[in-house]
Amino acid sequence: MSQAAAVVQNAVSARFTGIEFGKPGKQLGYGHVVHSDNVHDGSVIPVPVAVISSGPGPTALLVAGTHGDEYEGQVVLHELIRETQPQHLGGTLIIVPAANSAAVRGGMRVSPIDGGNLNRSYPGTGDDGPTSQMARLVAGALLPRADVVLDLHSGGSNSSYVPSTFIYRGPDEALWERKVRAARLLRLPYAIVVPPRLEPGSLSTAGDDARILTLSTELVGGGTVSRAALAMIRRGLPALLCDAGVMRPGANPEPEDSNVGEPVWLELVPESTVTSLVTGIFEPLVDLGDRVRAGEPVARVHFIDELDRAPVEYVARTDGIAAIVRRQSLVSVGKHLVYIAPEIPIEKL
Repeated sequence: MSQAAAVVQNAVSARFTGIEFGKPGKQLGYGHVVHSDNVHDGSVIPVPVAVISSGPGPTALLVAGTHGDEYEGQVVLHELIRETQPQHLGGTLIIVPAANSAAVRGGMRVSPIDGGNLNRSYPGTGDDGPTSQMARLVAGALLPRADVVLDLHSGGSNSSYVPSTFIYRGPDEALWERKVRAARLLRLPYAIVVPPRLEPGSLSTAGDDARILTLSTELVGGGTVSRAALAMIRRGLPALLCDAGVMRPGANPEPEDSNVGEPVWLELVPESTVTSLVTGIFEPLVDLGDRVRAGEPVARVHFIDELDRAPVEYVARTDGIAAIVRRQSLVSVGKHLVYIAPEIPIEKL
């Protein structure tokens, strides 16, 4: 190892305890996030990290807890850490089950320490608050090691999604084709496509910028754990890892009913959002997965104090599927109630 490479390796190692990258075996440690306030002065905010490796080979980076109130991904990654042994692999798994650990511990979408949204903070600077430090830890020390990245999200406390792979278009034709293939391997019933660089500070954008195969999921959510979504990702994740060469075939046998067909391809467009223009109580008129036509009623908002006033009714602005439905019933002006996502014909992917 050259002197310059040794300096880089030592700098990376200094940000982790219990982790030595490139070492075969199962290592359970944590990344260092440092912050000085009345609670954390003189201490490290630990971000749990597991590295499981059989030695040289492809690497997958799996992340959950980017938003602390999104639980399905956290559950499946903790399970994967416990059950996976080095002999099950043909490469390396880097698993971060609680990426924004302060938000996870607080049961919140964003960090209760600095208010940071990790999925709007990449690539991070490493010298700001804890959220920016964690973004830099992932983007600078973990992402460059990966051949494939999966960022596991769900709807959180505010909304529920159809169980779906969530992918950014682009950044080029070759990588887009790999994303489509990966979405099929995950075998979730839906795939939601969004414009390139939808959120410039997201892990998906950071992966695209690095030209690393990166996709995410939306595993229902609603601030709880969907058993159905867990069953789906437990089936699909091993298929993705085996195809990448990270997991050995047969290491995680699939259920007999795992032969799921092509996902329903959806696209979020500007007309997808149905937004409240008043304050009141939200009543959904559609369920997740319902097909609707433009002009059909999809939501009502009831007034709290104006007892003789009829609710405001909102209609779909486009044909499509109810892909996201708000969970919290009390809404104010500007809250999105429902997202209607048009279907994409397979030939137009």
